[in-house]
Amino acid sequence: MNPNILSDIITLSEKLGCCTLVNEPLSKHTTFKVGGYCPLAVFASSDESIKSIIKYCTTNGVKLLVIGNGSNLLVSDKGFDGVVLIIGKDYQSLTLVDDTTIEVKSGCLLSQLCMFALQNELTGLEFAYGIPGTVGGAVYMNAGAYDGEISNVIESAQAIDSDSNVVTFTREQMELGYRKSIFQDIDCVITKAVFKLKKGDKAEIKAKMDDLMNRRKSKQPLEYPSAGSTFKRPLGNFAGKLIDDCGLRGYTVGGAQVSEKHCGFVINKNNATFEDITTLIRNVQNIVFEKTGYCLECEVKIID
Repeated sequence: MNPNILSDIITLSEKLGCCTLVNEPLSKHTTFKVGGYCPLAVFASSDESIKSIIKYCTTNGVKLLVIGNGSNLLVSDKGFDGVVLIIGKDYQSLTLVDDTTIEVKSGCLLSQLCMFALQNELTGLEFAYGIPGTVGGAVYMNAGAYDGEISNVIESAQAIDSDSNVVTFTREQMELGYRKSIFQDIDCVITKAVFKLKKGDKAEIKAKMDDLMNRRKSKQPLEYPSAGSTFKRPLGNFAGKLIDDCGLRGYTVGGAQVSEKHCGFVINKNNATFEDITTLIRNVQNIVFEKTGYCLECEVKIID
């Protein structure tokens, strides 16, 4: 990146109250623990900071990558030659709008949102407890687990588009489907979401959250870095079962491995490189297709 542009963005960011990190390894900001350096990482602090960074980058032709907790992301070891805008720890708030409605900024972790719902005796978000992403990422992917998904509980979302306009989307306008939303097809940054829940019994809500968390711990390889489920569920089957049936449990390329605990997870077993992981993913896709006819679609967003 041009040193003058880098200096300008740092100055702008600091004026807006944003923390900045120069020459930052993206492996620190992804749950896969993989990714090279970026010239500048900026932590969004307000709507104004998001608008201003978007505007500067658009006007000056600077590449911009927006991330949350990096939990569904695989970044190349070459890094990213631009600004990485992190919607996370400095962009969080939770508000109880009425007895059953929560408004939350997109940088909040799903676990924070679930605990806030629990504290207010609201049920409907238990499925999300343990999903390691931010609210923004969850809306972007229509995250789901254990027969629940964001589309069941979200009422609306707010985003800032490439022209710095604030746009509100109803549930219908978000076009939520299986790991899909309209935000994957348009250029904008999700900033806020509103969830409509139901009153429930606090003890029952807590018990369900604990049960689902225990099921995650017993069945998923949480002890290793990963991006969660690597492949989308194919119609009429399950990715993990297909991979296991093809004899790929424990299949390894370099430091990357198909988890022996859950075949739907590709894990960073031993200092895996980007190339290790992407090669393993391609090989698994090819073998499963050759043996079963199923095309496994990668759920993880790859930045190369």
